[in-house]
Amino acid sequence: MAPHRPSRRALLAAAAACGLAATALPAIGQAAWPDKPLRIMVGASPGGGTDILARMLAERLGPTLKQTVVVENRPGASNTIAAELTARAAPDGHTLLLATNTGQAVAPHLLKLKFDPLKDLQPLGLVAVMPNVLVVSASSPYRSVAELVKAMTDKPGELKYASSGIGSTQHIVGEAFNLVTRTKAIHVPYKGSSQAHLDIIGGSVDLMFDTTSSAMGQIRGGKFRPLAVTTPQRAAELPDVPTLAEAGIKGADIQTWYALYVTAGTPRPVVERLAAELRAALKHPDVVARIKGLGGDIQPLSIEAFADMNKAEFERYGKLIRDAGIKVEGS
Repeated sequence: MAPHRPSRRALLAAAAACGLAATALPAIGQAAWPDKPLRIMVGASPGGGTDILARMLAERLGPTLKQTVVVENRPGASNTIAAELTARAAPDGHTLLLATNTGQAVAPHLLKLKFDPLKDLQPLGLVAVMPNVLVVSASSPYRSVAELVKAMTDKPGELKYASSGIGSTQHIVGEAFNLVTRTKAIHVPYKGSSQAHLDIIGGSVDLMFDTTSSAMGQIRGGKFRPLAVTTPQRAAELPDVPTLAEAGIKGADIQTWYALYVTAGTPRPVVERLAAELRAALKHPDVVARIKGLGGDIQPLSIEAFADMNKAEFERYGKLIRDAGIKVEGS
């Protein structure tokens, strides 16, 4: 007797059933994401701009993800300690990084890192773009950029400028300022802006090109005197403060951007969910108001668009650093 041959319809039905089983099998035993608390790594000290934004996002993401979201500060090495910990974390979507162009685009060209910021970290989206603002103590004798430049010219190497670390955007702006004004202020790096503030107020450091996100509190509190912003246009929150260009200084227009990343290799559905939650958080009226209050601008981007920007910024700062001859001592 000839063997029974199933009909074409039966074969298609069986194949479809197998396909459903094959796609369903990987889901069996997999826990829903997120299945434990998330952490946002921050490469700066508590109280600085990065920390403020990270805690703001943690407040919004926690309820929507139905998990606790904690902020973990790991300052130092130009924000790259936190970045490396994120790069080395399990690629399960539970470890995030709130970074700036300091750690992602500047420091890799100045420091010897044990990870690749372009390959080991998956971009999720841009959080905010902040102007840098040139500040001095409210008790400082310098009331304008012109007065400050004259002092730097008359006393080369005597004035000191603070930054949140070697390779930070504050450092880069400071060196660019030295270059274009043909003066020399000495760089004093700190592990975050909040520590530098104390020495500026105390008078042991003369100036800083801080981000508005971390400096606005001191400006509003009357502790800092803002002299100029490093953007093409005046900052909305500081309408009476001129730009560097308006003050006669061109070639030092550098802004600070903040962005969210996750460990490379995180499953694509988790990456897309995180990016969507970030975009939703950035539309919330409270978040919009708080970022605007810090002098920032929200520029939502898709995962792909921000990845392109991330790479372009990496290359742009690399060229700027090479052209300006900026180096870390001992490198």
